[in-house]
Amino acid sequence: MPTFPQHPDPRSLTPRPAEDLLSGGTRMGAVELLVSDLDTMVAYYADAVTLDVLAHAGDTAVLGRDGRTVVRLRQVGELPPARRGQAGLFHTAVVFEDEPALAAALASVATVAPHSFTGSADHLYSQAFYFDDPEGNGVELYTDRPRDMWRREPSGLLTLASEPLDPNGFLQEHLRGRDGHRPAAPPAALGHVHLQVGDIPQGRQFYVDVLGFEVMSDIGSALFVAAGGYHHHIALNTWHSAGAGPRAASLGLGQVNIDLPGADDVAALESRLRDHRIATRHDGAVLRFEDPWRTLIQVGVAA
Repeated sequence: MPTFPQHPDPRSLTPRPAEDLLSGGTRMGAVELLVSDLDTMVAYYADAVTLDVLAHAGDTAVLGRDGRTVVRLRQVGELPPARRGQAGLFHTAVVFEDEPALAAALASVATVAPHSFTGSADHLYSQAFYFDDPEGNGVELYTDRPRDMWRREPSGLLTLASEPLDPNGFLQEHLRGRDGHRPAAPPAALGHVHLQVGDIPQGRQFYVDVLGFEVMSDIGSALFVAAGGYHHHIALNTWHSAGAGPRAASLGLGQVNIDLPGADDVAALESRLRDHRIATRHDGAVLRFEDPWRTLIQVGVAA
């Protein structure tokens, strides 16, 4: 299975004991989306985004690459659409191994669902293209630049920017980067999840102080946190959701999965959650709990 989202780094940007931090081997597992029209959503993520259908039975479909789940779609037609200003999903971010692999997926979306494109940006550490799926869930397709090209502020935090990135120029350069060969199945994985929250300090207290992520970038209205020195596994923003309270049940984000290297890592996290009096459920296989906005998080051991 691909391992390219992993970027272990011995440096710690936050001077905290190792036992208070998530393992450097932490990675994102999958995002579950609650959807109204399962067939339409499967077609978008498979035919446009180029993910493989790993399983499709009843009201649930699982899509990913090489057996590794990226997104799980579950049809729940009785729920209302998510409101714009509520807490929840900003986007699901799929990371590709390199520019040609990303260009292949970008070309596919441009062919199959061109009107879903919403923008693009060069973030210095990554190159990203943004879309909305048929039910309005944000999707990012991106690739990382080599770690030695990432820029840092004097504080040690990563420099974050949103510089112009021309999708047509990107395609012209990188679709022919492998002698014109377009990979049939470009390697892909869930790189990060970007959430809408009601309050950044409260989000920082939960995701950093309790869960054990480290702050990688902070622009005030958005916070980017990660384990192992990656640019971010989780992002939090209040751009449309400042002041939002706990989420009402709706379509959109169902749960976020985080994979830890071993059972000891899961046990250590459960202990930290217990110390902060956060309710958990552990069935012997996975640990479940909610963030302050009732976003369900499931943590287990990486396969």
